[in-house]
Amino acid sequence: MDRGLVTATALLAVPVLIMLGAPTASASSDLQSLVPTPANTQRTDGPSSVQENGINEHFLVNGAPGDVMGSYQTALQGRGWTLTVTNAGGGYGGGGATITGTNGSAYGVFTGGGYGSTTDIQACAWPTKPSNTNCGQRD
Repeated sequence: MDRGLVTATALLAVPVLIMLGAPTASASSDLQSLVPTPANTQRTDGPSSVQENGINEHFLVNGAPGDVMGSYQTALQGRGWTLTVTNAGGGYGGGGATITGTNGSAYGVFTGGGYGSTTDIQACAWPTKPSNTNCGQRD
């Protein structure tokens, strides 16, 4: 018997395991991991789906709007977001801010406001910047 033939046959009989890479999380859970829960959150709603494969989360937070949004901006930066405060204001115990940002290719809009010691935050994130950046607007 030809030894070359036996060796080739033996090699073909060995099972081969091809690694294609580890499974990845869905886009929704990847986006959710980029959106921190604010400190002192009383209630979280979502995540829910929004236009162009985005997610929306609502947080009801104990704390004055200016303090909460300042802390949330810091938390977002801690998750790797590069941010721009596009609108901020307040007075007479109320206030709020809208913050936009990018995290890699992801795009986010974070809008919060309230009065006294209660603040609502709407947080939206998309895999890329959508044509409609209205946070919370469904298809």
